Amino acid sequence: MGHDITLLARLAQSLNAAALVLALLAGSAPAEASRTWDLGSWTAEYGAKGLFFESRDGRFRLHPQLRFQSRLYYPFDDDPTTVADFDDPPGLEYTLNRSRFKIGGHLGASWFQFYHELEFRDARVLDLRASIQRLEWLSVRVGQWKPEYNRERRDSSGTQQFVERSIINREFTIDRQPGAMLFGRLGSGRRFDTSWWAGVFTGAGRQTKNDGGRPMFMARAQWNPFGRVLPFSQSDLARRAKPAGSVALGFVSNRSRFTRFSSSGGGQLTAFAPGAVDQYRIRQALFETALHLRGFSWQQELHWKRIEDSVTGGVTHLVGGYAQAGYFFHELWDRVPEPLELALRVAAFDPDTSPGDDRHQEVSVAVNWFFNGHRNKLTLDGSWLRVDDPTGARSDLRVRLQWDLSL
Repeated sequence: MGHDITLLARLAQSLNAAALVLALLAGSAPAEASRTWDLGSWTAEYGAKGLFFESRDGRFRLHPQLRFQSRLYYPFDDDPTTVADFDDPPGLEYTLNRSRFKIGGHLGASWFQFYHELEFRDARVLDLRASIQRLEWLSVRVGQWKPEYNRERRDSSGTQQFVERSIINREFTIDRQPGAMLFGRLGSGRRFDTSWWAGVFTGAGRQTKNDGGRPMFMARAQWNPFGRVLPFSQSDLARRAKPAGSVALGFVSNRSRFTRFSSSGGGQLTAFAPGAVDQYRIRQALFETALHLRGFSWQQELHWKRIEDSVTGGVTHLVGGYAQAGYFFHELWDRVPEPLELALRVAAFDPDTSPGDDRHQEVSVAVNWFFNGHRNKLTLDGSWLRVDDPTGARSDLRVRLQWDLSL
């Protein structure tokens, strides 16, 4: 198995290099350029949004994609979680951070949708879900995916303004979970236009079954104040003439072995020991806002999390949040290149609100150049990161350059 994963990684690196060469040769060709092929009972089309296969009767539609994310960073890449993490950074490094195959579309009818995503580097199944969306007010989804709890995590890593999510992501995300969910939209286009989600998940992380612990419950209510739903995607690439925004509340309850989740599955926050079945009871909530208008984008989240340890009897409270904004200054001055976006983010969290000096902070700026929207872009970001913990306080600067490309 290890040999197979190594071969996959090498293949992904080779494909990534080839894709970058093709992108350089293509330059900033018009995004409207597309090509269509007649395949008998099917048609194929390749354009600005990639490759699509569709049956003549429209009952079947497939959208396969390859995505590669190359990253250069200095002096480190991952967000430090302790003061000791600042010691002996690797220096200037290059990594193929993501190399993925995706396929989505509908099968048999437009209301029966599916999506699958695979990470080449370690052969991980990230997403595998099916949705029945016949009614606007009530739909159902089953499988494994990132539940729509908070916007920053639900935004794809390929549709972000910064190289990575903020420092609060590790502490508060519920990440990918197998489960089932109901969702819908009420009052479309009216003042009370509202989107909602309610789901039950294993609560044990990606690609796992419930191990005897209690399931995870998640709920999110989102008011769409302008009567338009803002997609889970950053940057106002559409330069919307009319605003699209959201105001949301979310809640999660879970009891399991784990205090945090990631794409790798369940794990532990700093200072928490590996748990037994049902050891950690987690309750968390968030308040979130977002807005896109005429090249300006805004999003913000405030999080609260409570962890009860049934073995030690300890209770830990975490609070944190971030705010970020981006703007295409071409909307103000024609001399500014149209594909250029600037963004700013600030974030902070306290991993334990009991008396002490624990605190993590981030201030980041980003420059984006969009060759073809989020499907082909360069991102340069710089961050000031600081960690205060019982051993002391440290801060450092980090710079990262990333090319994100989808074919």
